[in-house]
Amino acid sequence: MQLDIITPEKKVYSGEVDMVNLPGSDGSFGILKDHAPIVSTLKAGHIKVLQAEGGKNHMNSESGELVRDMSNDKELTFEIKGGVVEVNNNKIIVLAE
Repeated sequence: MQLDIITPEKKVYSGEVDMVNLPGSDGSFGILKDHAPIVSTLKAGHIKVLQAEGGKNHMNSESGELVRDMSNDKELTFEIKGGVVEVNNNKIIVLAE
């Protein structure tokens, strides 16, 4: 699945993932491949991302450029203050603060 996490300032993550866990307004929920289309609000909390093999690309927070992450970290965590998520056809877009 393709995941993009976008803030008002920049795109903080873009890459292939196996799973995403999100802090929904009514409780945390996970997204796996072929999930039904949804739009949901998000509360303050953490987005947990399980990167796909070969999908270790990320945005450099200083330059804003997409770079290859050579670390062995398969799981990433992003803290948000709230936002919305849209899931459709194995593409996940998170608009977050």
